[in-house]
Amino acid sequence: MEIFIVAVFAIGYLAITLEHAIKIDKLISALLMMAVAWAGIAFGLDDFTAWFDSTVHHLMDGSSGTKDFASMDHDGKMHVMEETLLHHFGKTCEILIFLVGAMTIVEIIDHFNGFSTIKRYIKTNKKRSLLWIMCVLAFILSAIIDNLTATIVLITILRKLVPDSSSRMWFAGLIIIAANAGGAWSPIGDVTTTMLWMGDRVTTVNLIKFLALPSLLCMLIPTFIASLLPAFKGEFAAPKPSSDDNAKGPFMLYLGLAMIVFVPVFKTITHLPPYVGMMLSLGIVALFAEVISARQFSMSGIEDANNPEISGSHHSPTFKALEKIEMPSILFFLGILMTVAGLESLGIVFNFGQEVQAIMPDSVFVMLLGVGSAIIDNVPLVAASMGMFDLSQYNVDSNIWHFIAYAAGTGGSMLIIGSAAGVVAMGMENISFFWYLKKISWLALIGYLAGAGLFLLIHGL
Repeated sequence: MEIFIVAVFAIGYLAITLEHAIKIDKLISALLMMAVAWAGIAFGLDDFTAWFDSTVHHLMDGSSGTKDFASMDHDGKMHVMEETLLHHFGKTCEILIFLVGAMTIVEIIDHFNGFSTIKRYIKTNKKRSLLWIMCVLAFILSAIIDNLTATIVLITILRKLVPDSSSRMWFAGLIIIAANAGGAWSPIGDVTTTMLWMGDRVTTVNLIKFLALPSLLCMLIPTFIASLLPAFKGEFAAPKPSSDDNAKGPFMLYLGLAMIVFVPVFKTITHLPPYVGMMLSLGIVALFAEVISARQFSMSGIEDANNPEISGSHHSPTFKALEKIEMPSILFFLGILMTVAGLESLGIVFNFGQEVQAIMPDSVFVMLLGVGSAIIDNVPLVAASMGMFDLSQYNVDSNIWHFIAYAAGTGGSMLIIGSAAGVVAMGMENISFFWYLKKISWLALIGYLAGAGLFLLIHGL
């Protein structure tokens, strides 16, 4: 049955990778993969002799305070499976609820057209200056609102500044590199760093301390090299004043960003899970949004009260934001993370990690993981790596966890399909896979190697 479950994962993941070719959304493949894998575990439960106890991060072989899984009867094994499933589902939902909160805050900011505030600060009409502004903004914003959202925001702004689509493709390529680099050093900048942070592998302060400089170098070197290329010489048409600005936009932008940044602070002070802080931040942002929108809870008039199109929650910016969040992405992460949890529960991931450690240095493995994240999604790679290493040897804030965060976060820039930021830019600007491979990938590779080299030089592994 183990072979069947591994085959389900391989086939499912192949379907996710080839979603555009087979015309089946990766969400569907992820959910089917998860359900079939866990069904296989349930059917073959009596035949399994090994089980991985995630609470103590050790195989249930009778040692290290664990029970002997092989000697249990069917009811005992079923109880262990149910506890394990609930444990992983709870940990996964912590991440998903956190992401839902962050996405909703971003959508509320967008409801007030808050991100147009950024455009006001762009006064240049030189392409080279605009490149540096965009990359620095991508690096900073992605650390706060995540690399995917930062990419969407900046490309949207870029469309209002640079009318030439061929020029925008170059800018978009460098924005991808900068956004992925910026997301790597922040616990809220990328799904993978959020997973490591919420999984108690890294802490906020040390993640920033370990990865700020390598990530910055990963952004600076490609941007500097690109600024010397012909594509960024000359000028572009100066932006014209826009009439669609919202007077409350700047306030909602600063409030939303401040509340997202507040989440790690809240966790440090209270030691509560990060999703609690994110719900607090969402509540505060939503409260101000409702007050600003002058939503009428009562006495709104008989006509308004009887008209569902203009009454009640229909005017609420919070409800509108909830309608726009990326639920397909949330369910995709659910499928991926729970499938990897199934493989981990059988001890497959942990045993694979032990074998890898025996044949290659950790630094080489993590570097290859970064390259792998450019080919396949970095979420399952990081989820698997979190179960590969013995926590008695690699405790919180060990160098390997920070290096994994860097490699998985920035390695995806080497191919346009290697990160969520790249995929969304690909769709928004119609960037072809081979154009990016020819024009941008080499810059991303240089940045990745430079940042990795600096990390190993400073911290080692």
